[in-house]
Amino acid sequence: MAVWDPKETLNSVGLGRVEQKRSTRVADVIRNEIASLLVGKVRDPKLINVTISRVELSDDLKYAKIFFTVLGGVRERRNASAGLQRAKGFIRSYIAKTLNLRYTPDLQFKFDETAEKVAEMETIFQEIADEREAAKRDLSDDDT
Repeated sequence: MAVWDPKETLNSVGLGRVEQKRSTRVADVIRNEIASLLVGKVRDPKLINVTISRVELSDDLKYAKIFFTVLGGVRERRNASAGLQRAKGFIRSYIAKTLNLRYTPDLQFKFDETAEKVAEMETIFQEIADEREAAKRDLSDDDT
């Protein structure tokens, strides 16, 4: 026997959905606009391998932290950070023209260390898996 769930009924007509905050929606749009801007209009060679990973926007839409990643090492990271700082005014004016917000957010660029942390964790997990596999092989060799 099926049990009646009011949440399923509300979701089916679209009333039970949880809407994203406006700052989250605007942050996604800003990320997409900056990413397309870097691909299409910015000609700085230091920004060629830069990828915008995420944008955190304050609730009042006045401050934006833009997290980026770049292929390469510390030198490329510094070059990309310097290039983004130089292009900050251009990027901000582009966002102002494109999004038509009351206030254009103040942009702050930060390197996103999440990718490095994920790679480090994957390495640790792989080492654990290799050790377990070696232990299983040792046990099976002892049995024969």
